Amino acid sequence: MPHVAFTSQLRRFTATPEVDSGAATLRGALDDAFAVNPRLRGYVLDDQGHLRANVVVFIDGRRSTDRVALADALQPASRVYVLQALSGG
Repeated sequence: MPHVAFTSQLRRFTATPEVDSGAATLRGALDDAFAVNPRLRGYVLDDQGHLRANVVVFIDGRRSTDRVALADALQPASRVYVLQALSGG
């Protein structure tokens, strides 16, 4: 099953459950995590349901390419990591 994990930056604001999901897409896997903690959705997605500008998702070590529909395919053994992009210098 795909496994979804959130990095510690998001833990400062709300609980970030690690979730095993049967979903075939990134959207479905994130929805499974949001079902455990609905408040997390607002930190990851904007009002249109797209990834927030300051959020990056990696699937099996590669950056997610679909920030709008979140239709990136997941494999049964996929590892998904959600993190806040850091800025500054």
